[in-house]
Amino acid sequence: MDQNIVRIIAQSVGIQEIQVSNTIQLLLEGATVPFIARYRKERTGSLDEVQIEAVKDTKEKMEELLKRKETILKTIQEQDLLAPDLQKRIEDCFDPTELEDIYLPYKPKRRTRASIAREKGLEPLAKIIMKQNEADIERRAHSFINESVESAEEALAGARDIIAEWINENEKARSIVRRSFDSEAIVTSKLIKGKESEAAKYNDYFDWKEPLKKCPSHRLLAMRRGENEGFLRVSVSPEGDEAVVRLKRFFIHSNNACTGQMELAIGDAYKRLLEPSIETEFANSSKEKADDEAIRVFAENLRQLLLGAPLGQMRVLAIDPGYRSGCKVVCLDAQGNLLHNETIYPHKPQEETKQAARKMSSLVSSYQIEAVAIGNGTASRETEQFIKKLHFDRELKVYVVSEDGASIYSASKIAREEFPQYDVTVRGAVSIGRRLMDPLAELVKIDPKSIGVGQYQHDVDQKKLKNSLDKVVESSVNLVGVNVNTASQHLLTYISGLGPQLAQNIVDFRKENGPFGSRSDLQKVPRMGAKAYEQSAGFLRIPEAVNPLDKTAVHPESYHVVEKMAKDLKCTVQELISGEELQKQIVLTNYVTDKTGLPTLEDIKRELAKPGLDPRKGIKVFEFAPNILKVEDIRVGMVLPGIVTNITKFGAFVDVGVKQDGLVHVSQMADRFISDPAEIVKLHQHVHVKVIELDLQRKRIQLSLKQATQN
Repeated sequence: MDQNIVRIIAQSVGIQEIQVSNTIQLLLEGATVPFIARYRKERTGSLDEVQIEAVKDTKEKMEELLKRKETILKTIQEQDLLAPDLQKRIEDCFDPTELEDIYLPYKPKRRTRASIAREKGLEPLAKIIMKQNEADIERRAHSFINESVESAEEALAGARDIIAEWINENEKARSIVRRSFDSEAIVTSKLIKGKESEAAKYNDYFDWKEPLKKCPSHRLLAMRRGENEGFLRVSVSPEGDEAVVRLKRFFIHSNNACTGQMELAIGDAYKRLLEPSIETEFANSSKEKADDEAIRVFAENLRQLLLGAPLGQMRVLAIDPGYRSGCKVVCLDAQGNLLHNETIYPHKPQEETKQAARKMSSLVSSYQIEAVAIGNGTASRETEQFIKKLHFDRELKVYVVSEDGASIYSASKIAREEFPQYDVTVRGAVSIGRRLMDPLAELVKIDPKSIGVGQYQHDVDQKKLKNSLDKVVESSVNLVGVNVNTASQHLLTYISGLGPQLAQNIVDFRKENGPFGSRSDLQKVPRMGAKAYEQSAGFLRIPEAVNPLDKTAVHPESYHVVEKMAKDLKCTVQELISGEELQKQIVLTNYVTDKTGLPTLEDIKRELAKPGLDPRKGIKVFEFAPNILKVEDIRVGMVLPGIVTNITKFGAFVDVGVKQDGLVHVSQMADRFISDPAEIVKLHQHVHVKVIELDLQRKRIQLSLKQATQN
């Protein structure tokens, strides 16, 4: 890797060059980001996943820039215009914008007004005007009249077209205009005439303007969506003519007959060429920044959702509630396997309450149910109340579970393969139950975009969004680790070093040969080569293994270290894992080698203290206000319990149990300035909020966190 690129990456990420070089080398060797972050800390200087991803992303951008340079050099070389100093400038340039400015004069163009003027022989006149030494430019222009140029005015106009193109291609001129846009650009949104009724949802932006640098990402994306749908006309440009004034100051250096021609050429260059070109740049860059921010928020929400508290392996009765079509009920064993399904009708219009109650009591008893999961969609609150009024033969905890994405899963190919004999309603109920038991294992089966925790996800760069969300899923799965004997093919796919085919091979091998008894048995799986085993083994757990280290996050390559620790302390590995006093006696420096440093040894010691610990928090039961079932039950001033369902840049949405989420604006989160709502709330956090505004007609609920705590 070019040392210049290593230096640029190091500066961009804020790390040392040796960390960049070693990280890139590991990536080139086929190591994954989770593996590098967890098991190669000595090589990287303990970089975390975010830093490693930044190195990887910046490296890819630099590689794209190098390819662009090759194309540019080849194009200029073909024109026989590649002077040594120009070649050096291009080779030494690592700024994409500057590179395009250098290339602009040599870039092949379609036929332009300037090229037409050149064909008419007017370039010498343009050079005379640019020098600004001619006292009588109109007289000189007459000498350029020919069969293609009918008058001095036409000659001067053609010369100005050539000058305008020169100005547009001048690096300094483009820099002047960029600075003007950077400090003064205003984003303006106007309604397209005749679209008033169709564009009603964009009425905030019918006549809107604000400084581009102050425009938040969600507002810019909303305006751009309105523009894409044909309702709004959005522009980005400085107000006033300060940019033109600066251009004149730079290009005009005399006061004679040429001055007026230069002023006209500069004005034309700005309006016709520079302003549209730089506006496109700023429109694209501001959209890219808005995309990045929206994707960042979505990714963080997704991470919180995936790492939501699991109930664990318990027997669950799950209900997908409904009115007319009834409530679909399924019973699942502790591994999430479907044992039974049927439909009950406790609500109107059938209102078979007694039959439904008897059936529920029977199912809970017959299948030894330990917890109830209720989807949070239609009839959720009524179903929750119905269940809580029943008397069972055991104590049951009732959980309301988000249904976001369950319908996508139930109609998917994955669901059809899992439950070919059942319809979508049964599959949906199963998904609700499994989501309570292990959100991560169930949510990996659903396209992250369908989970409902983003904003403007359909308006952002879709490739970038997918890459970001896939990384979040991979990171989350590897952070938690999986039980290789129970994990689905879809969950295994995200384990470091595996992918869809190897994941399927593991599942097939498990079916044919029974559960894996040790991590080393994984090497018998078809196509599980040394590299794939190295990358994946530490993230795959075998709770039933004879070797206690197979149940932990200690990598097999470090087993010998733990065995030596146990030998030195005259105990077994199992005794060391379960012996807190023994662990305190470990002197890590005694085990440092050229391959195993203190970072790895400290990780091993932490893992011995809490072997295979699930990093996710324990689940808590949540209860809505019992008498608040619909929006009409709410009054301004009420303080209600709620669950955070989505977090955006401008606030958080909270479910208070009325089928319509309320908004806590960022200004209502705390008695101090908050730049990011994620500082205050987390997804699915249990909160208390105060109702501060209510619009029944539009079903809008404005809530406050800070006022709720003041009561």
